[in-house]
Amino acid sequence: MKITISRALVAALLVLPWIGIASAQTDFSGEWAVVRSMDNTENPWVGDWVGLPLNADGLARAEGWDASILSLPEYQCRPHGWAYIYRGPTQLRITKEVDPFSREVVAYQPEWHQSTNMPVYLDGREGPPPEANHTWGGFSTATWEGDILRIKTTHLKEDYIRRNGAMVSDQATVTSFWIRRGDILTWINIVHDPVYLSEPLIRSSEYRLSVNSQVPAHPCTSAYEGLDKGNVPHYLPGENPFLKNLRVRYGLAPTAPTGGVPTVYPEYQKSLQPSEWTAGDRRGSTAPAGGAAAPAAGGGR
Repeated sequence: MKITISRALVAALLVLPWIGIASAQTDFSGEWAVVRSMDNTENPWVGDWVGLPLNADGLARAEGWDASILSLPEYQCRPHGWAYIYRGPTQLRITKEVDPFSREVVAYQPEWHQSTNMPVYLDGREGPPPEANHTWGGFSTATWEGDILRIKTTHLKEDYIRRNGAMVSDQATVTSFWIRRGDILTWINIVHDPVYLSEPLIRSSEYRLSVNSQVPAHPCTSAYEGLDKGNVPHYLPGENPFLKNLRVRYGLAPTAPTGGVPTVYPEYQKSLQPSEWTAGDRRGSTAPAGGAAAPAAGGGR
């Protein structure tokens, strides 16, 4: 009897740590509907990089961007990359891959309406070498911090962090956190980029569980949209007409920055002045010198 009790006690002690580990993990699988907010409507005006810690090179890269570039065939079917897509306009599906023998979750597969394959591995595998190919989804591995999933993503292509020319380079890495509270999923991204960012870019988005929602396929075929081969729309330094319009809209002085570290912190609000836009007049601050309306960099691309 004593031997039996001792064996049972030893077995229980061996099982208890595994129970703690399992209970600390959260199931993120399911279909999720994006929760929109003032911060992530992501239909930005050209020139609006307020809140993005772009360095001088990042600002120069953004100021040269022309929305017409999205009409190039090679741009028309580009998917959203990992550094941006979680703030996109479509619903999210997260499926889990389970090892058939251990029954442990070895990977999560997040997918959106306009995304590529973006697996998040939980099986402890090593990352690829630095010279490996870079992709839109990058290479993601994850570890648990209590019931929060911490994800590290490398090997990304150059991609936008706001759909108006603000970019991160292919040297960027992303640390993501998935946090679930009931039917709410909070997704936090911390983007590090030594090329275009002076500081890490920290942003979050939220999703609400949406049972039985659909994430349909997104077939895309590029077509001629008026741009001849070799024509790459861009603005030379100092020639982007929409930067002036943004200053009018926000009541910014001609020398006030429209992006960069100073625009990230609350003190930047003191530089904003009342304007016709804030008074309700939507006309004067939307037309460049040539008279055409300033485009918002929206749409599905």
